[in-house]
Amino acid sequence: MTAYHNQMPGPDKPTHGNIRHDWSVDEIEEIYRSPLLELLGRACAVHRDHFDPARIQKASLLSIKTGGCPEDCAYCPQSAHHREVKLGKEQLFDPASVIEMAERAKNAGADRFCMGAAWRRVRDGAAFDAVLEMVRGVKGLGMEACVTLGMLEPHHSRQLKEAGLTAYNHNLDTSPEFYSQIITTRTYQDRLDTLAAVRSQGIDLCCGGIIGMGETIRDRASMLHVLAGFDPHPESVPINALVPVAGTPLANLEPIDPLELVRMVATARITMPASMVRLSAGRTNLNREAQIMCLMAGANSVFYGEKLLTTPNPEEDSDTALFNALGPIAA
Repeated sequence: MTAYHNQMPGPDKPTHGNIRHDWSVDEIEEIYRSPLLELLGRACAVHRDHFDPARIQKASLLSIKTGGCPEDCAYCPQSAHHREVKLGKEQLFDPASVIEMAERAKNAGADRFCMGAAWRRVRDGAAFDAVLEMVRGVKGLGMEACVTLGMLEPHHSRQLKEAGLTAYNHNLDTSPEFYSQIITTRTYQDRLDTLAAVRSQGIDLCCGGIIGMGETIRDRASMLHVLAGFDPHPESVPINALVPVAGTPLANLEPIDPLELVRMVATARITMPASMVRLSAGRTNLNREAQIMCLMAGANSVFYGEKLLTTPNPEEDSDTALFNALGPIAA
């Protein structure tokens, strides 16, 4: 990844994306609803002021412990509450096998390896010690290491930092106003407290959300308002589209219009100019042209591999074709 964060624009180069933390929900909603071509043009200008638009980071995501989660997230097949979901449970992988898979991902072109465990919270003990070993191993390969483990305390953040963790993923999922319609076993404040614990140790935040869960455009703007209010902004902002899974409460929702995802990516780019905007779950529902529009709108990272935790992702051959279409300088 090549970024322009530390290159100040010269007198002849206008700054299209000044860093702000005082966006209002009304302003963000207005951006989201603006004419599509105008929105794309503005987002593209902001993106070019802060990043090399030809560089797209490839990240790989692995579920290191699958199923049996005590949370009741309405979208998630890993929840123990959704008994009709057909998902095999898997115990925590051993560190050696995870590090081997990370090395394969690196050889396939990924430079960031993300590991997710279906836990409500981190607990001291052998399982967390194994995760720390995984982080050390991934960093030893020269890759960025990211984990998502649920809620944690400051001392867990300290141990992860000492192990070399690059980033901690803990999504807001949706707006504060819509949150109780999606999750009841964990409060919005619980999420904010975990993010604060991560920040207390100087670990990068990977924090975004999901659209297409029945929320309004106002809810989408409200979620971005929370994210853009963080100082500093999250270093990574994953933008996900719901992938309905049979057996979950949201199984029968219709997929969103791909242009809604384009609008969300563009609005995230404008409100958080220097963050990596990650085009995440839901890419399988996008054709090549819609994915390229998301990249034009400011996404500069994709998850690379056949699966995102438990939901499908474009196959490697499909992504190779996408990158070939973008040109040899995109990698």
